[in-house]
Amino acid sequence: MTPPEHPHRPAWFDISTPDAARARRFYQDLFGWPSNVLDDTYALVGDADGRPAGGIGQAGPDSPYVGFVAYFPVDDVDAALARAEQLGGTRVLAPVDTPVSRIAVFTDPDGNHVGLISR
Repeated sequence: MTPPEHPHRPAWFDISTPDAARARRFYQDLFGWPSNVLDDTYALVGDADGRPAGGIGQAGPDSPYVGFVAYFPVDDVDAALARAEQLGGTRVLAPVDTPVSRIAVFTDPDGNHVGLISR
């Protein structure tokens, strides 16, 4: 499912929280992350060179999850999600296209949120 050119480490992360502004301030103060606020609901955060490494989003009442999710790179989000479900995972966020990638989120058999991403 994951070819050798894909490292087995996260490619992206999201922090979904009921108070995104507070979370942005916290992580900026803790790690010095620069923040690029896209709108009232989402901000890109990254390293000193300005490349985004993840995002902090505003969780609303219909948000599929709250908390930290690491996204792992795969060639085909839909196929990887189907495989995760076959292995006992549960779909949390159906595959969706973003401006730069395709993502999905599932919980593993222990309830941990895991993201999938393809570019």
